[in-house]
Amino acid sequence: MPKDKNARHLRKVRQARVRKKVSGTSERPRLSVFRSLKHIYAQVIDDTTGRTIVAASSQEALKASAEAGSDTKTDVSSAVGKTLAERALAAGVTRVVFDRGGCKYHGRVKALADGSREGGLQF
Repeated sequence: MPKDKNARHLRKVRQARVRKKVSGTSERPRLSVFRSLKHIYAQVIDDTTGRTIVAASSQEALKASAEAGSDTKTDVSSAVGKTLAERALAAGVTRVVFDRGGCKYHGRVKALADGSREGGLQF
């Protein structure tokens, strides 16, 4: 099996292991993170109804900032976390459960989590 397919498979296994333990409710929805090589995406999801409450991505954060070339991916991830927190607070969500989505909790994923905490989300 080629190495990249094996890495994708192992990520899916880690993601399933995390999802066994983490589930979002209407009182405490799930903050799900997806990290690609270029961008990072985050959603606040109510798993009981299967509805996405709010979402934010680095694509819209890059469009919003004119000096996007000077920002590192970690800085952009932190900005995405703050944007997501603002939108979640506007939607009435203050507490969430963090779902790292099979990625290690460091780097851009940690920056997004710290940014959302700075924005006012509790987890």
